[in-house]
Amino acid sequence: MKLTKRWMLTAATALALVPVLGTPTIAKEKISMIAIDGYPEKAMWVKEFSGFFIPRVNELLAASGNYEIEWQEAYGGTIVKPRGVLEGIKLGLGDIGIVTTIFHNSALPSQGISAVTPFVSADARVVAKAVDEIAKEFPQMAAELADENQVYLATGVVLDTYQLFSKTPIANIKDLEGKKVAGAGYNLRYLEGIEGAAGVRGGLPKFYNMVQTGLTDAAMLWPEAAKTFKIAEVAPYMLKADLGAVNSKTVTVNADVWKKLPDEVKGILQTVAVEYRDHIAAIAMDRAAASLDAYKAGGGTVVEMSADERVAWANAMPNIALDWAKALDEKGAPGTEMLQAYMAKLKAAGATPIRDWAAEMSN
Repeated sequence: MKLTKRWMLTAATALALVPVLGTPTIAKEKISMIAIDGYPEKAMWVKEFSGFFIPRVNELLAASGNYEIEWQEAYGGTIVKPRGVLEGIKLGLGDIGIVTTIFHNSALPSQGISAVTPFVSADARVVAKAVDEIAKEFPQMAAELADENQVYLATGVVLDTYQLFSKTPIANIKDLEGKKVAGAGYNLRYLEGIEGAAGVRGGLPKFYNMVQTGLTDAAMLWPEAAKTFKIAEVAPYMLKADLGAVNSKTVTVNADVWKKLPDEVKGILQTVAVEYRDHIAAIAMDRAAASLDAYKAGGGTVVEMSADERVAWANAMPNIALDWAKALDEKGAPGTEMLQAYMAKLKAAGATPIRDWAAEMSN
């Protein structure tokens, strides 16, 4: 078959354009995702989700060039309030988010494992890793979130250790008698065994007003949050009791959304969730000293609790870890095994418990 002159010219022109136009590229598949949290962006874990997690996911996706996520970020009550993230992701109001697990002891009981073991470790990095390993070794945490139409990615620890911030100086458990203390979740039980002391449930953004208005005499939080929320203005005394680091954040994805995601995207989200876990735990530890200095600069005074008083406080509590484990055991979940494994991980990482909550289970 003979080629016409017109066809040959057209073909030649097209070939000549190839070096100029370059090799045609395959368009990336775009995926839309809404990231939510009820806390404001100034909260450290939200700031780092926006500034670390999302850019890191984008970076890894760009390396292969197959997919691109178009993010919509909605924080600070735009879609949900702090207590509403679990429900929001369950209903599909958000695709991915940071669930504050201490608000959901009934729905997510296994997430309380570090909260029910105070006076063991004040190292956020150690606690974050241990809790996440427990979540991967035991199916209970993932199963609880599955019941909420969510997929577990990783646990985050954003506080280096709980401390007590008060209107008047507190140095020992005697000073705590009769005091009302703001807290959230299991840490309210730390006051059990102290005569007349009572926990008042509240969320971090409300602690300032709770103390200012006299609803409570003190609040349990950590120095980084005290700095961020200017707690020194209303609670100028900090009792340095080193109650312990606690996992309070978990990154989850709506299960229906997860099913539709390509495997490559799923893998990257899982990888970055672990990186985010370690990233925010490291920030919590790095900022601990600076936050304490900022609290002092803002008018705060630090009172050091003696070793003997820490032991007295720990021993005054009921064994809240044993209560937690038995409650899970009764539901057919491995509460006892999880507690024993968790305590073993902390001790293997160098923690020296003031009270070995798991050891008492055999007594």
